[in-house]
Amino acid sequence: MTTDELTPLHPRHRTAIMIEGAFVAVPLLIGAAVVEIVGFQPAGVAIVPAALVALWCLGWAPRRRYRHKGFALAEDRLRVVKGWLFHHDTVVPFGRVQHIDVIRNPVERMLGLSTLVLHTAGTHNSSVALPGLLDGDAQAMREVIRSHITRETEGV
Repeated sequence: MTTDELTPLHPRHRTAIMIEGAFVAVPLLIGAAVVEIVGFQPAGVAIVPAALVALWCLGWAPRRRYRHKGFALAEDRLRVVKGWLFHHDTVVPFGRVQHIDVIRNPVERMLGLSTLVLHTAGTHNSSVALPGLLDGDAQAMREVIRSHITRETEGV
């Protein structure tokens, strides 16, 4: 494990996680409300658990997921850390990078964020994604990594 100081993701990433959680919570709440209205169950049997799941998806989970993500960009590698229960600490040496993508889903585009994806040689963990970057920062990181890869291939 390296001792690099981790840089947190942009705070808008927490908002993106909350919006993605809403894609789960809202249909669940609507379904629970329909079950409550139809009345096949005793009152609260469907809506209370659905409300608890919605609170978890919109409140607790996004904050926790955001807090346990970060990255460190060094001279020759990118370190990506994520997860609390299932902790992943991935170091990608620039010499292994085959190509780099900057992708944006609709939620990220709305918030001005991007995901930097490094594709490496090999099959296990051959793609490493770093979400939650401002678009300009992701583009700049791509260029820094690309220039390092170009220097390495010219030196061979």
